[in-house]
This record gives sequence, C-alpha cells and structure tokens, in this order.
Amino acid sequence: MTKRIVILGGGTGGTLAANRLRRALDTECEITVVDRDDDHVYQPGLLFLPFGLAHEDDLVRSRRRQLREGIAYRDSGVDHVDVEANVVHLANGEVLGYDVLVIATGARLAPEETEGLTGAGWLSRTFSFYDLPGATALARALREFTGGRIVVNVVDLPIKCPVAPLEFCFLADWYFHERGIRDRVRLTYVTTLDGAFTTPVAARSLAGMLQEKGIELVTEFNTGEVDGEEGKLVSYDGREVEFDLAVVVPVHGGADCVERSWGLGDALGFVPTDEHTLQSEVRDNIFVIGDAAAVPTSKAGSVTHFEGEVLVRNVERYLAGQELDASFDGHTNCFVESGFGKALLIDFNYDTEPVPGHYPTSVGLPLLKESRLNHLGKLMFSWLYWHSLLPGRNLPGVSTAMPRAGKRFEVAQGGS
Repeated sequence: MTKRIVILGGGTGGTLAANRLRRALDTECEITVVDRDDDHVYQPGLLFLPFGLAHEDDLVRSRRRQLREGIAYRDSGVDHVDVEANVVHLANGEVLGYDVLVIATGARLAPEETEGLTGAGWLSRTFSFYDLPGATALARALREFTGGRIVVNVVDLPIKCPVAPLEFCFLADWYFHERGIRDRVRLTYVTTLDGAFTTPVAARSLAGMLQEKGIELVTEFNTGEVDGEEGKLVSYDGREVEFDLAVVVPVHGGADCVERSWGLGDALGFVPTDEHTLQSEVRDNIFVIGDAAAVPTSKAGSVTHFEGEVLVRNVERYLAGQELDASFDGHTNCFVESGFGKALLIDFNYDTEPVPGHYPTSVGLPLLKESRLNHLGKLMFSWLYWHSLLPGRNLPGVSTAMPRAGKRFEVAQGGS
C-alpha cells in the first residue's frame, strides 16, 4: 500500500527533505509539500540587501519549481494538524491524511510582541532585515542616512541565524567607510546575552572585532519597549539606549499552525524533537527539520542542511519498522561577514563550541579568523543553495557530522 508523506513548509528544510525523500523512496510514497505561497526566499541574502550587495529579484524563486518531479504541491496555508487522526487541515478547507508528517514550518517573526516596535517609526526609523519588506525598506533608509547613532538590537533568543545581527554591524561599518561618513556614524550592538555570542571562544573573538571597528557593545539588555517616536530602546530594568535609526531583530516564535494544533508545539510554538533522531516527541510518525524543531542548536540554514540526511534516513527506517539512526550531532557551520571583503567561519555542534583551526580538514578554510577565502565561500553558497542544497544533493567534502580534524580544541579548554 502506498504511504503518504506530507511536508508542512516549502522553505529550506521542507524542500530539501522532499527532494531527498523522493530520490530515496522513488515511487513507493506519495509526497506532498504545503506552503502558503509560491515565493521561496533565499534568506541569507536578506543581510546583503540593505547594503546594495544583493537585489530583491535575485532572492526569490518559485517554491514549486524547486521540487523534483513527482512531488505534489499545495499552495495554501495550514489551519491545524490533528495528531490523533493523522490529518492536516488546510486553510482552503482541504484535508490531507498522512502516514508520516514532516514539519518544516520554520520560525515566525513576532515584532508585535515587543511594545512599541510596530508603532510610531516602524519601517521609517525602526526596521528589521529579517524579512523582505523590512530589508528593502532598510536599504532606502541607509542610503539616506547621513549621520547619527544606529543601534542593532536582538530582543530575545532564539532567532534565525544568530550571527546575522553581528554581521549587520560589521557590514554597516564597511558601508559607511565606503561612503566616507563612518566618522559621523555611531554603531551600537545591543544584546540580551552577556557577551557578543552564545559561546565563550567565539564571543571573545567577535567582541574583539566589535572593539577594533569602533562598535559599542551593550550586553544583558532585555528590551521591553521600542519608542520609535522618541528614538530609544527601554529595557525591563529601566535602562535606555537612544538611537536615530534602530535595526531590531524581533522575538521569534513557531508557526501559527503549530500553535493551533493541540499537543504539537511547546510554549513558543516550536515542536519538541529528539535532538539526535529528529523524530518528534509528540508522535512517532512526525519528524521535524530546521527552525521548527525545539533542539539545542542554532536556527541556521546549515543545521537544516545537516539534518536532512538523518531525517530522510529515519523516515525510511520508520516506514520499514526499523530502529532509528540517532547520529545527528547538532552540527552548525556559519560564515560571518566581517566587511571589507572578508569573513570568518565557525563550526560547532551540541558538545563542541566554535574553536580556531581549519574546516573541513587541517588544510581547509580558516576558522574564527578573517579571510578573503571565507568571504568568497559565503558568496559561493548562494549558487550551492539553489543547485545542490535544495535539490537534496550531498556537498563534496562536507559531512553531516562535525569534523574534528583541523580544530584546536585546547583553546576551548583555556589553552592558547
């Protein structure tokens, strides 16, 4: 009997999972992908758009056209999932039954959760570059900016691509240097963390770069209000940070349809998931990939890529009644744009924080060190995304598990 696989979400995780499953299972299963529209946005490009380093038309392609032949596509939102009956209720009234459900609904921006953020000044003085309208509006604002204080604020975690706000600071430093007005622009990075990043070795490196570039760092600032009219951030403890232009990374939550599905999501709307098998903790026939998963790793595109191989293997094993593969180690790999045509690279997993060295071997790209090669690697990733990652192909020399070769682990242990 033909098995039915329904995939909620046609972004990075849903697309690569569908394509990998189609290749692995051939005609044994019916695969259906569901999403609310046909616009697949290359999200890493949103960082570059405000600085004129990317263009809107290059970032958006058809979701349907990224899917292999034989994969059905439903252009509809999802109302809710009935996990007891194994059915998905779509917003258009259609009901899809499933034998296996893959949740790839990503993370949702929730600027309305922060008092004042979407009020006075929204998209004229306060912005976010985490979606296409925000990044486009911010591009116009930066072109017209001639001096003053720009504050980049992370309201709370988790967020998609945790290094992107830091990258924005570094690219802004470069951008205003190129315009010849860097001395008239005060850049400030405001974070809820006690450092520049979530792990000590990377935090020290990135904080040092902020200092070298003359970018202020304000830590442990829990934003309670954004006053766009007066131009100030207000923390819950009463501290204030003034701005002329604010770039705010808003609170993130899980998809609305997860929140509407009884028993499916946690308090934030993400799906409790086994961190090694990617099988949900809700039902055995539900698997989760990408930002939708409540697992202890970054919500980054590289994580989704590395999860894909394990998830597909486990869907196959589940359908065959076999023991699942518990090999996903939280592998995360991020290029960090540092401006002036250079970038860093960080590579880590659940158990190992970013450390210096090289990736993927001792003769690879430098880790935690600015390099022109890393910048070129990030630029090249756009091509790999559309032509290798989304189609579900393995990247040569890049393994799902974090490689240990080439890394200097003694640094994380307090060595030099």
